[in-house]
Amino acid sequence: MKNVLTETEFTKIRNLISQTAISDKGRESILNRKPATQINTVRSWLAETQEAMTILASGQHIPLMGLAQIGHLTQKVIKGQILEPSELTEYSDFLRSFQLIQKLLAKNAYQVPTLFAYSQQLGDFSEITKEITGMVNGTRLNSDSSRQLRKARNQVQKIEGEIETTLQKYLRNGTTQKYLQERLILKKGDRYTLPVKAEFQNKITGTIIERSNKGTTVFVEPSNVARLNEKLILAQAEEVAEVYQLLAYLTGLLAAAQEKIAYSLEIVVELDIIFARAKYSRSIDGVKIAVNDEEIVHLDNVTHPLLGKNAVPLSVSLGTDARGLIITGPNAGGKTVVLKTLALTCLLTAFGVLVHHGGNSNIAIFKEILIDIGDQQDMENALSTFSGHMQNIAEILRHSKRDTLVLLDEIGSGTEPNEGAALGIAIMEQMYQNGALVVATTHYGEIKDFALAHEDFKTAAMAFDAKTLTPKYQLIMNAVGNSNAFFIAEKMQLQKDVIDRSRQLLQQKDYASKKREFKNNSQGKPLRQKLPQFQKGDRVVAPENVTALFYKADGENGILYANKKFFSVPLRRLRLEMAADELYPLDYDVESLFHDFHEEKFKKDLARGSKKAHKKLRKMEKERREKL
Repeated sequence: MKNVLTETEFTKIRNLISQTAISDKGRESILNRKPATQINTVRSWLAETQEAMTILASGQHIPLMGLAQIGHLTQKVIKGQILEPSELTEYSDFLRSFQLIQKLLAKNAYQVPTLFAYSQQLGDFSEITKEITGMVNGTRLNSDSSRQLRKARNQVQKIEGEIETTLQKYLRNGTTQKYLQERLILKKGDRYTLPVKAEFQNKITGTIIERSNKGTTVFVEPSNVARLNEKLILAQAEEVAEVYQLLAYLTGLLAAAQEKIAYSLEIVVELDIIFARAKYSRSIDGVKIAVNDEEIVHLDNVTHPLLGKNAVPLSVSLGTDARGLIITGPNAGGKTVVLKTLALTCLLTAFGVLVHHGGNSNIAIFKEILIDIGDQQDMENALSTFSGHMQNIAEILRHSKRDTLVLLDEIGSGTEPNEGAALGIAIMEQMYQNGALVVATTHYGEIKDFALAHEDFKTAAMAFDAKTLTPKYQLIMNAVGNSNAFFIAEKMQLQKDVIDRSRQLLQQKDYASKKREFKNNSQGKPLRQKLPQFQKGDRVVAPENVTALFYKADGENGILYANKKFFSVPLRRLRLEMAADELYPLDYDVESLFHDFHEEKFKKDLARGSKKAHKKLRKMEKERREKL
């Protein structure tokens, strides 16, 4: 059975909504969420979206701080991993945003009571955030976070000062200076060294920590500095151990409150989803809409959200005075768009999106929307288009019941018209008996007659502009449309007797069946179609859409000129694009267009020994000599 979410492009719109969410979890939830089938759920979602649009319209934005990475950080906490200082800061910002959200929604509680009620369920984590902000400063823990950390850092600072003092003595010493490549203190790994020229590496007592690539410099750790370096490494290890203990303590606070945080996270993610729906609804100028559980659909100038400003508003009613609707009209007149707009409006409303409409729409919340639309051909299972339709409709028939909306495009098409129409009527009768609301499009007169005769079916037609012969894409209720074939044929100046005959055949079907004898003409030759006539210089179209100039007729062929070449094409295969009279001025020398032809003919005449051509050649040579 066809997936109505895909066929109506609901999934495309759902993806657009997800892109406006801030959190990964919010985006994931939107993509996995389906339209609701319970009216109370739909009413709640629509109320939430309306309230969020009120906040956005006032220029305010909900402060969802730290939400982008909170899912990832929460997983680290759950797995027992220790958060880095920057991660603790981000988590703290997220927890602190709860108070900001509550403050914003409390200020607007009268206008947004549902969202305010959500915010009141957010937990208070001020003690945890106070601990984190008191101990963490950006990417580093404050030294005052604990007595041990302060002591370890003071020890590190003291030893680093002693190392600096010791090495500065080497840099200031006149004797030592000439051994150094540069007067610098360089740290290699966790060791402080001096850059010594390779030839003087034995002049300074100590350990060579590293050599330069060219071997001209060695980095020496003096012996008296080595002892200080060992003390520094121990002091730094104590600092690292204490930092780890403090980070573990802060992460532990988050881990201990995970159950409470998880509940608050669900609320914040839901707020993220609500505001994503509101952002999209606002982008399409969505308006508050009424819903019902009485199987009534009334669309008041609803526009398809993906068609933008070019969309023709749709107004249609179903379920009040009729449970079935047959839509007729010409091909490419918008019948399929009507079905998609109807289904999409119901689906978006059930998803909590406010659609753009005239203000008086009322949407039923269906348990299921079933659709048969588009080409059902299945190459893999060797099914024809008609077989594919029947396979899909058979499945729809099994699911059709009360609180079900069924949409059928070109019901009964793809097979012999009489059988297709009869089958289409029988299918709709059964769906109606099952309790479903049925909307179908068709060209078949028998199905139109069925709708007119049935007490619980009505008709609608797609408007057609008789002057321009173009569809208006507008649905007219309680009307019967037709394909406008006869009208279009008259406009296109088809012979009147042919049109009259077609109307007669439509009513009586008295087909001509006698064989006619076609006699030969007076010369004993079969009748032949007269060859088309062209003038020199006419622009014609040859086979394969080749455009050329007509030069002359040669029997049943025409000599054409294009791309500085002449070629022959049967006259019957040429089509006039524009006559020479229209292409050139009255006194224009058309012959000049074919100079290449005369030159080519002249060469051929010379080659075959034409006396006339040789005489002309001698005359041309004489004229050139006279000029010289």
